[in-house]
Amino acid sequence: MQLSGIRVVEIGQAFAGPFASEILAHLGADVIKIERPGSGDEARRWGPPFWGEDAAVFHAINSNKRSVALDLKDPTDVATCRSLIADADVLVHNLRPGALNRLGLGPDTLASEFPRLIYAEISAYGPKGPLKDLPGYEILGQAFGGVMSITGEADRAPVRCGPSVCDFGSGMWLAIGVLAAIQERHRTGKGGLVQTSLFETALAWTAVAASSYLASGNEPGRNGASHHLISPYGYFETETGPLMLACASDALFRKLAEVLDRPDWPDDDRFRDNPARVRNKALIEGMVGDLLKRKPQEYWFDVLGKAGVPCAPVNTISEALDHAQTEALGMVQAAPDNPEIRGLGLPLSFNGKRPEQHTGAPPVGSSEASWS
Repeated sequence: MQLSGIRVVEIGQAFAGPFASEILAHLGADVIKIERPGSGDEARRWGPPFWGEDAAVFHAINSNKRSVALDLKDPTDVATCRSLIADADVLVHNLRPGALNRLGLGPDTLASEFPRLIYAEISAYGPKGPLKDLPGYEILGQAFGGVMSITGEADRAPVRCGPSVCDFGSGMWLAIGVLAAIQERHRTGKGGLVQTSLFETALAWTAVAASSYLASGNEPGRNGASHHLISPYGYFETETGPLMLACASDALFRKLAEVLDRPDWPDDDRFRDNPARVRNKALIEGMVGDLLKRKPQEYWFDVLGKAGVPCAPVNTISEALDHAQTEALGMVQAAPDNPEIRGLGLPLSFNGKRPEQHTGAPPVGSSEASWS
C-alpha cells in the first residue's frame, strides 16, 4: 500500500476530518480515531438508516480505522492522546478552532515537541480573519462561500447542493496537503502545518462563476441544470425521460446537428460558434429540445454516444449504483468483517487496482490506546 508505515491520529467529527483520514486509511495508513467514550463521533447518530448501532453515513467515511475512546476533558486521557501523537506521522482534526490549543495540543506546541509531525486541520472559515473562531457545518459553507447562490433554478430560492461538497472537498484538499507534506518531510526531515476550511473549499468550487464575475463585474446567477457559458448544454426532456447534453465545442455541435438532421445549424449566424449560441441560448436549446422529445431517452443515449456527442441519462442513486459500469469499476465495496455493510471505494486506482476496504467502521473504543 502506498502509505504503509504512516501513522495517523484523527480527532474528528462529522464528515470533513474523518473523510480526510479515511482517504489516507484507504491508501494504507494506520489510522487511530479518537472518540468520546460512549457516544463517539456525532455522525454515529446521524440516521436513520443505521447499520447495527451506527448510522449508515458514519460507516461511509470511517472504514479502515481503529477507534480509541478518550475523554479529552480528563488530563490523563489527554496525556494518552499526546503519547499516540508522539508516535504518529500525521494529526488530522476538525474540532472547533482553539479546542486543541486549550488542551496543549495546538500546532505550535506539538511542532516544538514533535518536529516531524504533520499537523493537518480543517476549520469553518480558515485560520485568519474576523471569522476564524466561528464554528460551521456544510450548509453554512455553501451559503457563505457563494455555492448556494448559483445552485438551483433562476426563478426560485437558492438551494443546497446535494452532495456535501464543502465537507468532502475540504477532506480531499487536506489529504492532498498531507501527501505533499509527507513528500516535503522526505526532503527536509521536518513536518509542518497543513490547513484548509469549508469556506476556502466553497470559494474554490465557485472558480468558474468567480472568474466570470472578476472579468465582467456581473453577479453570476442560478442556471438550474444549464450552463451560462456553453450552449446547447444542460437538461432536455425526451420521450421517456430526461437527458443531459453537453456540446462544449463547435465540433460537438456540428455532430449534434448531423444526428438531429439539421446540418444547416452550424452555418446559421445565430449558431455558428459557441458565443453566438450563448447569445441565442433559449432559441437553440428550444429547437434541440423539440427534436429530442420525439424519441426515447435510450435511443438518444445510444445514437448520440455513437456519434461522439457527450450525453447521459439523469440517473437516480439506485440506477447509478446498479449500473453495469459501476459494477465493472468495482466502486461498491463490502466490509470484509461484515459483508452486509457496503459503501463506495476510493475513486482512484493504482496500476488498474482500486484500494481495498480491509475493515468496516470500528465500534467506539474498540481498540487499545497504542499502535501495537
